Amino acid sequence: MSQSVTRVLITGANGFIGKNLLVRLSELPNMAVSTFVRGDDAAKLPELVAQADAVVHLAGENRPADEAAFAQVNAGLTQAMCDALRTEAALTGRKLPLVLASSTQAERDNPYGRSKLAAEEAVQALTQEVGNLVAVFRLPGVFGKWCKPNYNSVVATFCHNLARGLPIEINDPAANVQLVYVDDVVSAFVNALQTQQNGLRFAQVLPQYNITLGELAEQINAFGTCRGAELKIERVGSGLSRALYATYVSYLPNERFIYDVPQYSDARGVFVEMLKTQDSGQFSYFTARPGVMRGGHYHHTKTEKFLVIKGKALFRFRHLLTNELVEFCTSGVRPQVVDTIPGWTHDITNVGEDEMVVMLWANENFDRQKPDTVASKV
Repeated sequence: MSQSVTRVLITGANGFIGKNLLVRLSELPNMAVSTFVRGDDAAKLPELVAQADAVVHLAGENRPADEAAFAQVNAGLTQAMCDALRTEAALTGRKLPLVLASSTQAERDNPYGRSKLAAEEAVQALTQEVGNLVAVFRLPGVFGKWCKPNYNSVVATFCHNLARGLPIEINDPAANVQLVYVDDVVSAFVNALQTQQNGLRFAQVLPQYNITLGELAEQINAFGTCRGAELKIERVGSGLSRALYATYVSYLPNERFIYDVPQYSDARGVFVEMLKTQDSGQFSYFTARPGVMRGGHYHHTKTEKFLVIKGKALFRFRHLLTNELVEFCTSGVRPQVVDTIPGWTHDITNVGEDEMVVMLWANENFDRQKPDTVASKV
């Protein structure tokens, strides 16, 4: 953030985006934040503006009991903010940067859209008359943690209900929704406060996602499979699925922070499966009592990575064609990964005095119909 911006005034700070922005700004060094929230008197705005270096205007109405509130808040409060910024410029010469959260609805002729367009026109007049730096963000549907379900976010509603086993309602599965993730919104706002660009600019939050309601429901519902018997998680490492998964997990009720996974026990110890991926294998761990040997098989294609977490292990390998022998001894004292190699039979023995605990990753999920595991002594 620009060194000149160390005090930010956030209106609508108790809202969904406001809460996320407050947390992000609190992570920045030497940053002070003041807030204006629902119920506060607009007459306080000049005083709050005088104490700030920049303003992020989030306050607005999107589902009031009376449609008149659209104009009163979305247009009226924005005009009051612009008046406060004019006063500050006239009194001190300071032209505070302003970030305005508008909506793609500003392009539509409905009470909400007209009120958002009026807010945009108010800040445009401010830049023309005074010269404040203003960034206007026409936001589509914003989703992420702390958004109120069963209100105005379909993602929040789907995540809240499906995380609790509650039904969801979809009138048109083919209907398309445009979405942005709240972390990306917050990053765009912070970046906008750093810009030195003059006048009014319409800024975008990127990336933006397009998905049908049917696809959205299917994706969110699929996140629950990793917590059931299948243990299979969706591809959640990037893009929309990453953001949706983080959002889904944030709506889990407290008692569902924890869940059981399968455990298989025998005289040797236990084997526990943790997680199966779509196309990058599965994670598990096993234990072995002192003197116990596990393995004694080979794979044609499957590979594995072993990491001894506790205890002392002897890994042995024998080449199926040449009978070449290889041995490694590892322990939990020094983290070392041991790969199993296709075409080599292998086993692992607990050669320590205590229980051995070994973490295991296999590059493919276990398939009982095609296990690619053939018994063979080293």
